[in-house]
Amino acid sequence: MELLYASCVGLLVTCGVFLILRARTFPVVLGLTMLSYAVNLFLFSSGRLALNKAAVLGYSNEYADPLPQALVLTAIVIGFAMTAFVVILAIRGRADLGNDHVNGQETVKNNKKGKA
Repeated sequence: MELLYASCVGLLVTCGVFLILRARTFPVVLGLTMLSYAVNLFLFSSGRLALNKAAVLGYSNEYADPLPQALVLTAIVIGFAMTAFVVILAIRGRADLGNDHVNGQETVKNNKKGKA
């Protein structure tokens, strides 16, 4: 189970980094979102992966650690707010600049057409 979990975290990090390195804003937003999901899974795994452990005291002899669960819940809220903010920034950049390139410049093809 740990190998599958670590592989999922690694796959999310790899896809997130790949998308962050793209030249358009929407893939960068998706990459940041995937990285936040990977961090959430990593934080959740810091409380040890176990099955059939109670999260509430008094229901079982063994208990799950509530601190990573609280950290993940907080990270989900912060990640959602960050994603909404970055999407608004991307929309504003597209409206102001007329394109959705990360560096804010037009492609070489479009520059040649404009100069000729």
